[in-house]
Amino acid sequence: MEKKGSDHDSGKDRGFVKWFSELNNKDVNVAGGKGASLAEMYNNHFPIPPGFVVTAQAYTYFITQTGLVEKIAKILGRLNVENNVELNEASKKIREMIDNADMPKELESEIVEAYEILDAEKHEMGNAKGSALDILRNSHEPPFVAVRSSATTEDSAEASFAGQQDSFLAVKGNKQLIQKVKECLSSLFTARAIYYRTKKGFKHEQSKLAVVVQKMINSQKSGVMFSKNPMKNDDMIVIEAVWGLGEGIVSGKILPDHYELDRELEMREVKVADKKIALVRSGSGKVEEIKLNNERSSQQVLTGHEIKILAQYGLELEKHYGKPQDIEFAIDNEIYIVQSRPITTKAREDNKEVSGDVLLSGMGASPGVGVGKVRIVHNMEDLSKVQEGDILVTEMTNPDMVVSMQKAAGIVTDEGGLTSHASIVSREMGIPCVVGTREATKKLKEGQIVTVDGYTGRVIDGKAEEKHVVIESIVKTRTKIKVIVDLPDYAKRAALCGAQDVGLVRLEGIIGTSGKHPVWYIKNDKIKDYVKVLASGLKKIAMPFREIWVRTS
Repeated sequence: MEKKGSDHDSGKDRGFVKWFSELNNKDVNVAGGKGASLAEMYNNHFPIPPGFVVTAQAYTYFITQTGLVEKIAKILGRLNVENNVELNEASKKIREMIDNADMPKELESEIVEAYEILDAEKHEMGNAKGSALDILRNSHEPPFVAVRSSATTEDSAEASFAGQQDSFLAVKGNKQLIQKVKECLSSLFTARAIYYRTKKGFKHEQSKLAVVVQKMINSQKSGVMFSKNPMKNDDMIVIEAVWGLGEGIVSGKILPDHYELDRELEMREVKVADKKIALVRSGSGKVEEIKLNNERSSQQVLTGHEIKILAQYGLELEKHYGKPQDIEFAIDNEIYIVQSRPITTKAREDNKEVSGDVLLSGMGASPGVGVGKVRIVHNMEDLSKVQEGDILVTEMTNPDMVVSMQKAAGIVTDEGGLTSHASIVSREMGIPCVVGTREATKKLKEGQIVTVDGYTGRVIDGKAEEKHVVIESIVKTRTKIKVIVDLPDYAKRAALCGAQDVGLVRLEGIIGTSGKHPVWYIKNDKIKDYVKVLASGLKKIAMPFREIWVRTS
């Protein structure tokens, strides 16, 4: 490890730790899929938070030196993966052995030394100078880091291993770091991972795990950028941003600022939202919600300079990967790119416009046009008002509203952006949706007939021409594209996009469609009915697909 400026080179010889600068996207066998991808962006001069990889070779050394190879092989050798109790017991036993094993001192010292260099202030990973001791003299509190599993098999064209291994956020201090690295390594043997490898014919002894250790950004600002507008064929770069951590955008809790630029980086649209709250990380690493004062909440999040720099990164990432990108960013004095992946939805041409008196406008989050009576939902009790063909109007949606959402001809929210819950679910169900109107629950009247234009983000008085969204085929990529389907009635529709597999089925959607809480079935001795609800829902979802992945509730 040349960056240490140290005479100690046992880690370099064995390849225990590699910095992002020492890797690229071809090093999956060393760094796993996630580590290789981050390294690829880092070495192409994108502002990736600094970090290092505890390599797959370190994993091999760990289980060999601790005498676990034979023990693991013995447990797996006699395992019947179809026996759920046996599978879970085997997983638990192997994981406990790894979690409780003493990490070899030479491996531990390499990880701790790398973590301490990561802690050094005013030193970038690509040009750290001086001895480790010189650097450490300038250090203060150890940094929070993200510790993420990175499997060497996770980018296989024939298999998807994403989400099968563990990751940990806000890890701090040597002791906690070493423990979380071990817990990542042991997650190679989750029950799901063992079962999947067995069914796919992967040999357990040939599967290895790397661990990414990356400095966490304590975001002052954060957001999402699309290098090409996913909703319209206008070639615009779209950026959404909030104060604090990015979870606020995805949850829909916070209405983000919205910026659009053309390909020459000229600003075409700026919508400054009333953010009201921010999600921040406390000193202990927990995420907390804080209320913003009036001045701060109405202040523009990104400066003009930050917007232009982000847009430039968006164009560069699109050029590098050869496809439009969905990019997550965080800002803590400096801009950092924390993720980039291809946009897999395709906007379609539609030159027709819906005319009429515009009552209010926001962002078109799901294409199509729907007409119906306004039903304003202030709380969960109001959901019963929503009937087939109504327009659901609320401050923001949440997973408990999905049953009522699927009845609606259109959805309108006060808060949320293009990546909020309302937007994502509406696009899945093909329901026109307008988000971030700020005042829909105040301006619209109960029972009023309105038209929701999901293309342009407008809510129009009375009945206008209805247009239904056309299902386009998914964009072809080397990555296997799967769809998310939670609602049985929409499985056939989802399959029209050409995807052969469902990557995620959340049981909450099926349970919700029954209209009863699981506790009701227990109290009324109706467990068999509950099983029937789940079985029939899953069967309906599975019918048009080759395989489905289910997340239990």
